[in-house]
Formats: sequence, C-alpha cells, structure tokens
Amino acid sequence: MQSGKPDCFVRAPRPKRHSGARVVAALFAAALMTVPAAAEPRGGIAMHDAPKYADGFTSLGYVNPAAPKGGTLRLAVLGSFDSVNPFIIKGAPVAGAREYVYETLLARTYDEPFSLYGLIAESVDTPEDRSSVTFQLRPEARFADGKPITPDDVLFSWKLLKEKGRPNHRSYYSKVVKAEKIGERGVKFTFDGADREMPLIMGLMPVLPSHALTPESFEKTSFDKPIASGPYAVEEIEPGASITYRKNPDWWGRDLPFNRGQYNFERIRIDYYRDRTTMMEAFRKGLFDVLGDSDPIDAVRWADSFDFPAVENGLVKKLAFDVNVPAPMSGLAFNTRREVFADRRVREALTEVFDFEWLNKMLYRGLYARTESFFDRSELSSHGRAATDAERALLAPYAAELAPGILDGTFSQPQTDASGTNREGRKRAIQLLDEAGYELRDGRMVSKATGAPLTFEMICVSREQERLLLAYSHALAQIGVEGRVRLIDSAQFQRRATSFDFDLMQTTWASSLSPGNEQSFRWSSASAKQDGSFNYAGVESKGADAMIAAMLSAKTRAEFVAAVRALDRVLLSGRYAIPLYYAPKQWIAAWAQLRQPPVSTLYGARLETWWAEPSKSAATGAGTTEGER
Repeated sequence: MQSGKPDCFVRAPRPKRHSGARVVAALFAAALMTVPAAAEPRGGIAMHDAPKYADGFTSLGYVNPAAPKGGTLRLAVLGSFDSVNPFIIKGAPVAGAREYVYETLLARTYDEPFSLYGLIAESVDTPEDRSSVTFQLRPEARFADGKPITPDDVLFSWKLLKEKGRPNHRSYYSKVVKAEKIGERGVKFTFDGADREMPLIMGLMPVLPSHALTPESFEKTSFDKPIASGPYAVEEIEPGASITYRKNPDWWGRDLPFNRGQYNFERIRIDYYRDRTTMMEAFRKGLFDVLGDSDPIDAVRWADSFDFPAVENGLVKKLAFDVNVPAPMSGLAFNTRREVFADRRVREALTEVFDFEWLNKMLYRGLYARTESFFDRSELSSHGRAATDAERALLAPYAAELAPGILDGTFSQPQTDASGTNREGRKRAIQLLDEAGYELRDGRMVSKATGAPLTFEMICVSREQERLLLAYSHALAQIGVEGRVRLIDSAQFQRRATSFDFDLMQTTWASSLSPGNEQSFRWSSASAKQDGSFNYAGVESKGADAMIAAMLSAKTRAEFVAAVRALDRVLLSGRYAIPLYYAPKQWIAAWAQLRQPPVSTLYGARLETWWAEPSKSAATGAGTTEGER
C-alpha cells in the first residue's frame, strides 16, 4: 500500500499566470490534501504492515500443493444441532457449514498475524485512513447452482446480516454508513469513522445468494440444504446426529492459488456424540478419524486414554503441534450482573481459594500451564512485563480500576505449594470477604448486614468440567461459601450462556495475534447488555472501553501492542474470571492414513490442509509423535 501522501505530479515549464489563478490552484491543491489518499488495488491486505504473500503467489507456505484428492474425513463433535444456518442466534448450528459450505470476499492465512487475500473478491482497495473499502469481484465466482456472484449478492448479504444476523454481525456491519455498487463488479463500503480493522471485517463477510434467500426465511432454524459458493455442499443430514459434506465437482475456486493444497477430501462427515466417554470409545473403534480438533484433548485423556491396540500397532498416532498464538483464556467467569459477584473484592477472594497447583497435580497429571493473561504465551500479554510509557499514558485516566502490581509487572495469580492445604489463600480470602461485608458465623460465610449466606450456582456441560467444579466447591466450603455444581446438557448451557442466566460458568475466550473488534463484543460496556454477546462476565469498565478504542485506532504494531497489553491489565485487575490453564501444545490423535504438510501454522494443525493416503503406514508431518516430543 502507498504511503498515503498525494501523488507527485511532474510539471512541464509553464507560462506565468496572474495571482488569481495561482490562488485557485493553491486552493485546489489544499483540497486534494484533505482527501484520504488511495492505495493501489491489490490481492491482499494486512491489519498492520504488509501481507506476507505478494500478488502472484502460487500457494500458501503451509500446504502441500500436490496433496492427493479424495477419500472421506470423519470427524466428531459433542452435543447436537437443530439448524444448518450458522449466521443466526436462534438454534444450535451444525458444525462445518460455515467453514466448508460458505465463502467470504477475502480469506485468512494462518502463518501471519492477520492478513487476508482475495477469494470471491480478486482485489481490495482502501484509502490510507481505511475509512472505506472497495472490493472487485472475480468474474468466475459462482454459487453451487451455477449462478454468478454479483455485487447485488454482496449488498444483500451485508443488509441481511446487519438486520437479521448474529449480534456480532449486527454490531460490525452497522458501522457501514454507505454501501454501493461500483461499476460492473465493484462494491464499496464506507464506514462511520476510520477503523483499521473494518476493511478486514468486511472482507470476512460471508456472501449469500440473494436469489435463494429471503429475510423472512433466513432467521428461521431449518434443515434445508443451503446454496452457497464454497468447496463443499451438504449431501446428507441426520437431524441432531450427523451431517455429510461432499466436494462440489464444479466448485469455481478449486484452481485459485489460495486454495491449492486445501480441501482435499471428497467427503467430510461429522457425527455428534452426547459425551466424551462415548466419543472416545467411538474413536478407539475407528468410527471417526481425528480426536482433538473440535474438542481439545484434556491432559487426563492425553496421558491415560491411548493404550489401545491401534496405538500400539501404529494405526493411531498421537500428534503434538506447536502453537504460536495467544493461549485461549479458559476461565471460570463471574457473572457480575448478579449481586453476589458485583464487588471485586468478593471475586478476588474466590480466586484466592482456587488452588491451581494442587488441581493440576491431582486432576491433570501436572501437564497444564497456568493462564496468567488474556493473551498469554504472546507479546500481547502484560504478565511479567512492566508497563511501557505508552501503556501508562493510556491507563492514567483509569488508575482507580487497576490492581496493585499490575503496572510494574509483579501482578500474578495466587500460587500454592500443591499440598492441597492453601492456608494462606484461605486467610487472604476471608480477609477480603470481611472488607466486602461478610463474616463467618457457625461455619458459614454470611452478610454482616442481612445474615444472608454467600452462595451461588456453578453450571457445567461435561463430566470433566463437573470434576473441576466439585473440587473447587470443596475448597469454597472450607471458608463457609456454598458453590453448588449443576451439570446441564449442551443446548441448555448454550441458552443460559447466551441470555446470561448463570452465576458462574467455565468458558473460553480465544484470541489471535491481532485481536480486534471482537474484543468489543467480549468486554465493552455496550455488549454487557446485549444478549448473545460473549461478555459473559458483564464487564462495564470505562478503562476497558478506552483500551479497546485505542487498540482499534492503532496505526503501528507498537501502538497496537501497547493498547492490547493495557486492555489485558484492566481485565486482569477487574477479576472478571478465575484463569484456569492451557496445554503447552495442540494435542491431536489421528488414524494413520491421514497426512499433514511438513509445515504447520501459527495455530497448529489445520484440517483443511490434510489429505488421505490409502496406505495405513504411520502418519508423518508437522506434528511430532508422542515419542518425539
């Protein structure tokens, strides 16, 4: 992209003009200076700096361009589904539709922080301030029914998702103040202000067929097979139980350089299981091929569940992939909308009681690392780092929100000796609860003012979560707090999470190396009141709002990193969740007929780059086997 300065004009010698003409010329030149400079249309765009792949690249660096095609990839997912529409809040959408059936204007790579390249759109063009974006569509782009993808489809998709889509779509796409067709194949979106990420967000907008959808039918849950433009189409549906996708033989995008070496299977079948025990037994029997892609393998299963003959005979391989993006923030989220968790001192006290070291030793074979940041394992984390001058300047107006030690880099989660006693933690918790207006009476923690006991419900969706929460409940009981554990099914859990109908629950917030507008959907004051948002904790913080704004307006990587670290410090200070743990690698088990490219991504394994070999020999590729780690 160009620097943003006006183009230089080479002038030939010219005759003298009177002063009025010079004034007009000067005014015209000044006007040009106020217009955002345009960049040359190109095939890719990066959030910061330049994309890794220059125009004209032949394939991505983490694929095998010569990967064999064919075969069936069999996957497994926990839970159930009642819709094939992944773009509405109603219902539980089926797995895979978003990734395999639908396409976006641009597509993301996974070996750089945040860059997009042309998919349905062949080029992208923005002014230097990114106050708008223009896409030129490929003339060959087609839906599965053969109809061409037009600017009208793009404008239809934007309007439909803005009005009827998921809350995050409604929020993002409402930032567009003008959407218009440009020429025969162009579409331009103008935003309500300069936002470096909005051109990329619009690039990731799915394009839906205007000839096959209506606003009325779109927002209804349905098992109707969708018409889209992606590599696969829905072949067969068993409602709530399984779905099979089949490669579209006429897929328009199969020869694009971006797609080379990807989407190599003829079919992808996804079966649903009610619990992990049943899923594990099915994997042992060879009923599906990959374990750990949709539902991460926990430490206990990784250590104890792979002693069956197929592993011993080399027919199943344990693969461990390096991951070089922020570790997901897995935590016990406090719903601060509930009075019981409204006081930060209460949340801090309950965090003191959580004995990670003992739980890791007793429940997880010591295989997990403690999560210390919302962006752990990356340069975006504030943990162990003193705040820079830039961070301190951002945070200065919000000093009252910050915890002791958060600026000098000494803030950390409570640590124990893993003995299970945690006397110091209990002592600190009781002191904090005393400051918050509670006291112990006859072994129960109660309000000094009303005598009401300190009690709350902790919901979970799996036996593994239940085991963790039961251990935590026992620790809470030692300071007189009652934490009731309730195991519910996945559909009920999703409904309660979406409507914020819970006290405490285990959840995960994943982040990339380039967090952006989705952080508003997790932590902004506005999202705290928006059903369907991921602001489960109910964060309403002026400091968080300001740090998100600074992050979104950052023009350089240095400004961006400072803003994200500052946001991390605000969120950690608020004690909105008890941070849990993360696995040091991505653990995946796969049947040996599957192959992987020799290079993995920053995110670990990507199944769209895998392929099947007819041989049953040992799997090779980017993942190391258990014995090689």
